[in-house]
Amino acid sequence: MPVQFTKATKEKSRLRMALIGPSGSGKTYTALRVGSVLKNGGRLAVIDTERGSASKYADLFDFDVLELDTFSPMTYVEAIKSAEGAGYDVLVIDSLSHAWMGKEGALEQVDKATARSQSRNSYTAWRDVTPMHNALIDAMIQSRCHIIATMRTKTDYVMEKDEHTGKTAVRKVGLAPVQRDGMEYEFDVTADMDPDNNFIVSKSRCPALHGQMINKPGEDLALILNTWLTTGAEPTPRPVRQATPEPPAATTPTNGGGSKPKATATPAPPRPLPAEKVRKAIRKNSGWIDIDTRRTDTEAVTPAQVTALLATMTQAVKPSQGVLSENEVTGRRHAVLEYLLGVTSTGSLTKAEASALLDWLTVPDDIKSLNEYAGRECAIVYATWQVEQGQGELPL
Repeated sequence: MPVQFTKATKEKSRLRMALIGPSGSGKTYTALRVGSVLKNGGRLAVIDTERGSASKYADLFDFDVLELDTFSPMTYVEAIKSAEGAGYDVLVIDSLSHAWMGKEGALEQVDKATARSQSRNSYTAWRDVTPMHNALIDAMIQSRCHIIATMRTKTDYVMEKDEHTGKTAVRKVGLAPVQRDGMEYEFDVTADMDPDNNFIVSKSRCPALHGQMINKPGEDLALILNTWLTTGAEPTPRPVRQATPEPPAATTPTNGGGSKPKATATPAPPRPLPAEKVRKAIRKNSGWIDIDTRRTDTEAVTPAQVTALLATMTQAVKPSQGVLSENEVTGRRHAVLEYLLGVTSTGSLTKAEASALLDWLTVPDDIKSLNEYAGRECAIVYATWQVEQGQGELPL
């Protein structure tokens, strides 16, 4: 199909704004003020990682809150999707910095993984953590909510001379945001907040805000943003980004099992897939009645399938660096099975489920050779299972 250009059209959109500043600069209050206007009679939710700081403004603003005490990027993803599913119009993330430097945040997960590896090389750990970070970015960008995220800055103090009095005073300033380099560029509007509650625009796709500085911003800022966001054509459906692809179409298993829907012409999405996509695809390929209803009136797993699954799953869940005990390997294997199919033993599978798992894990027509992506997807599945169990520890 030839590549075609079409006339660009401005469409209505949802806000993506980042507020960056040191403690006490007014990030939370500003986010709530702006969000309360943008919700336009709807509902406002807050993801609070700051030990209940947002709730101190509950007498001034009407909002619901989710207070987190662990900060894996995947926990943020789950919270963002939950807010969207619950129908909130505006979501304040206060703060996004904890996903980077908080308990179970990206840096802590990399440190733990590196410490467990024999080489003490963090490169392998980043290979697993980066997809989680990217999933967080995608969740924010793709959300149907207005998103206002705050980020802390490292604080420093400078000596300045007052030009009016001639006296030297100490002033608190913020440095770079506490997040991965470049995170601030994922937003439509990025502003620095200083200790005097000045909103200083450093990046804006809204022309009316370019280069602006607003002291104690609130309704005035929200109205500018609302005008920009609601001007244009109705939005057209956007294709899902490759970082969060749809599950592959159901295909007939090559390793035995019951009948399946015929393969469609839809091309397979890029791998590795997110855990939820893997689960949906395997359940669909296993012939489940629907995504939540397992079919048990089929043939049981065969001894040959059990042997093949034990070998391939053991290989898939083992870390690329470091060594796990036999009990740890078994635990990870059971966790992956529980997340994907709701069972903890290969002996509890149906023949069709075992076949779908082998198709996922192995090279076509060779059940002894592990697919190059299977290990990475097993790590993602296991990490997601841990988050759901409240553990949040990254596996290698």
